[in-house]
Amino acid sequence: MEQEFQAPAHGTTAIDRGADLLLRVLESEQPVALTDLASAAGLPKSTASRLVSALERRGLIEQDGERGRLRPGPAILRVAERSMLERSLVEMSRSALDVLAEATGETINLSVPGPDGVEHIAQVDSRHFLGAGQWLGRSVGYEHSANGKVFAAFGRAPAWAAGATANGDLQAVRRDDFATSIDELELGLSAIAVPVRGARSEVIAALSISGPTLRMPPERIAELRTTLTSEARTLSRRLGHREQGERAA
Repeated sequence: MEQEFQAPAHGTTAIDRGADLLLRVLESEQPVALTDLASAAGLPKSTASRLVSALERRGLIEQDGERGRLRPGPAILRVAERSMLERSLVEMSRSALDVLAEATGETINLSVPGPDGVEHIAQVDSRHFLGAGQWLGRSVGYEHSANGKVFAAFGRAPAWAAGATANGDLQAVRRDDFATSIDELELGLSAIAVPVRGARSEVIAALSISGPTLRMPPERIAELRTTLTSEARTLSRRLGHREQGERAA
């Protein structure tokens, strides 16, 4: 009869031990010495050293100065920083999203660039029965979305970076701080988007309005553009961005 439980493979054991060491470093309030880490995990120092070296190579932990104590590495910090940035963006954008939703009646989105496409992090739904759908949690390709064109134009589209900024349409987006997607992502769906900038003038997000193409002819897009641009600039100022010649309060 086949045994129900089997001892884990050597590779699995190494992964478990490495994960244990990583968790101990993450949960420690202060950088921890290798000797103390090995002792707490019940491992020989040589084994702990090999595992720590592997975690260091992946940027998951790093040594704290000359003392050699261990702390969370840059890969962990990047993930944490992005999570904090997105939460801050959502909180600080709420007013802009609500104003745009009230003024336009269409679907409003705040998005950030992801490794595989545009990632939507906040949305206010259209007041109409026929709207643009739910985008939260969905990743959309850069090349056919208005938000994606904003990120591509300003070099924030890693999955579509090669030669993208040389594209004529994207040069126009960069010049005008404005992108459109009319029946590109899906027939009958239109969207406009503008960049949101941070304290160093970098494009950190995009703000967009989307809805059925029948409700977004050229003349209405021109009206929506003015409102969208105004709210994006207000949000950018809240995030620390200053226009050229503008001083901080």
